[in-house]
Amino acid sequence: MDTRRKELGEFLRVLRQRCAPEAHGFPLGSRRRTPGLRREEVAQLAGISPTWYTWIEQGRDVQVSHEVLERIAQALRLTGPERSYLFDVAGRSGNDPHGQERMAEEDDSDNAPDALVELLDEFRMPAYILGRYWDMLAWNPPAAALFTGWLDQISTDEASSPNLLRFVFLDPQARQLVVDWESRARRICAEFRADSRSRLEEPALQRLIAELQQGSVEFARYWKLHDVLERQGGERGFRHPRRGLVSYRQFTLLPVEQEHLKLVVLKPLAGQGA
Repeated sequence: MDTRRKELGEFLRVLRQRCAPEAHGFPLGSRRRTPGLRREEVAQLAGISPTWYTWIEQGRDVQVSHEVLERIAQALRLTGPERSYLFDVAGRSGNDPHGQERMAEEDDSDNAPDALVELLDEFRMPAYILGRYWDMLAWNPPAAALFTGWLDQISTDEASSPNLLRFVFLDPQARQLVVDWESRARRICAEFRADSRSRLEEPALQRLIAELQQGSVEFARYWKLHDVLERQGGERGFRHPRRGLVSYRQFTLLPVEQEHLKLVVLKPLAGQGA
């Protein structure tokens, strides 16, 4: 089965099962064997054939129009990130020919430009560059000092880059370093799913996901939830082994010519050093 069609079907199934029937005008009743809405109820809300919706959810080889996706998104009351993920996975992310041209011209290599790497040294606060699979392509000394025991043990000249997901889910140090690890880890998984929506068929991505699922029961559980969240800023807390509890405000910037890269900057909150 096509990876995208399978993902589309599983994503819709999970979202459907999260919906409260009574919130959508259906009686809760006692004869429901599974939680959430039935397939035929989603089809009714979306104004499409129950058979057609079932085929979509089963991952069959059917062409789903932009209009049908819009109806399903409204029926399931999707959030903005969920709606974007739905359209991207279905291959209906937009109809702007200029936007497609920009995507075609974008440099998709997973190498950080020298100018962007040099920019890291201008920051006195922790900063690093993530690649398409969240490999740490480059980082500055404050970032190495923050992620002590990990980044400070790795040379930027090594052939393979350290990976943020492997650190969070497979390295025991992460559970000690990251404040409220379980909540942050679940959010990171949801952000990575949203970020990977256009690359689900890439073998390297599939190998990484399989490795994380096998090595971390938490990642396997979170990945099955199909949570989708855009990577946003916010407060990030760390239990540093030498500095104690430290907090930062996270900013994620996307280079225009390589939007699959991320420049992440951690600004110390008031009263703290970098």
